[in-house]
Amino acid sequence: MEKGKTKAMNYEPVMGLEVHVELNTKSKMFCKCSADYFGKEPNTHTCPVCLGLPGALPYINKEAIEDCIKIGLALNCSISEVSRFERKNYFYPDLPKGYQISQYRWPLCVGGRLQVTDNSGQEVTIRINRAHQEEDTGKLTHRGNETLIDFNRSGVPLVEIVTEPDFKDVESVRDYAKKLQQIFRYLGVSNADMERGDMRLEANVSVRPVGQTELPNYRVELKNINSFRFMVAAIEYEIKRQIAALEKGGKISQETRGWNDDKKCTFLQRSKEEAHDYRYFPEPDLPELQIKPDEVGKIRESLSELPWDKQKRFVREYKLTEAQAKILSESKELANYFEQAVKHGKEHGVEAVQIANHIINKKINIEEILPTQIIEEIKGKKVGIVADEGELEKLAEQSISENPKAVADYKSGKEAALQVLIGGVMKLSKGKADSAKLKPILEKLLKG
Repeated sequence: MEKGKTKAMNYEPVMGLEVHVELNTKSKMFCKCSADYFGKEPNTHTCPVCLGLPGALPYINKEAIEDCIKIGLALNCSISEVSRFERKNYFYPDLPKGYQISQYRWPLCVGGRLQVTDNSGQEVTIRINRAHQEEDTGKLTHRGNETLIDFNRSGVPLVEIVTEPDFKDVESVRDYAKKLQQIFRYLGVSNADMERGDMRLEANVSVRPVGQTELPNYRVELKNINSFRFMVAAIEYEIKRQIAALEKGGKISQETRGWNDDKKCTFLQRSKEEAHDYRYFPEPDLPELQIKPDEVGKIRESLSELPWDKQKRFVREYKLTEAQAKILSESKELANYFEQAVKHGKEHGVEAVQIANHIINKKINIEEILPTQIIEEIKGKKVGIVADEGELEKLAEQSISENPKAVADYKSGKEAALQVLIGGVMKLSKGKADSAKLKPILEKLLKG
């Protein structure tokens, strides 16, 4: 055990991440087919363009381009004034055209950054190489010895975000991926549901001796992983596998590997291609994109407040702790709910900190309880339990006068009728009457 630890300490991982996210536009990237394909009958959302039939010409989805720019701006990227689509040529059954329309030499967004938290709790900067626009492929389903192809997904707008090899541990990878998911949802450009395949993770993993500064001469790509947990498990396994191989004097090959969650290990898929293997060349059927600075400015102004900016504002404006602000800004919906409750609370003298504590401690379901109800709950809690016997007696007398049938039933020997009268008092007191003191008071009044 200790020996294994020593070996692991002789090496450090060097990792980069590629994240693909499907945009939630109404139509596909280069045709009018509906992009809402999930759960639909296979091959019903297709046309000559997304099926790659001869003579069919693509055209660019403007909304998808704007969404890609939004992502780039949120990641502090520069937006290219000139951008082009290219053909990425390779053969695979789920690629009907025999090439994917993507961007390689002229990406839409370049040179960004994102702050993440590493294993030690420190903030580190992850450099973003690019965020570019492309189209998704079809989907393969394996059943026994057969492979079925559904082209409904083919041509759905896809943005790929590529980092520099700045990750040194799995916690920073996890934090980065979760923050990207937050960004997509805050911007409203994607549901980023990993189970549905809206967001897919790929990691390039290498290891090198501690102290070495140059990058390793290989990288292993972990492909199409659809959960944060699987990504962490796959990376941790791959780091151990590579270290073990190097310790034995082996050589790590440049390859693509998948994750088998049943066996808890990575497995070889294919030898990794280089860019030149794809024979990139400009897409002749699409025009050059020319993005004007004033257009970028308008898109920037339309961006919603990002979660970390909202978190800082919550601390500054509402005097919340950083922990409270982080929880309440986790989703845009929860943050908006909190601010609606704060607005209502101001009208009734309830502080923002009280509201934050109530939402967090009670684990409020924001789909079932209105923000106004939060204030009612808090105000009720501030009033406290009605325990004064004189006050309880007044409420009991009112309940008796309002429920003559329950009084008659009780006096005829029906003990259960007392619960109706207790219920009447609880209604009058809005649930604040001390039930332990209430029963003997009612019994005394009814016998008198």
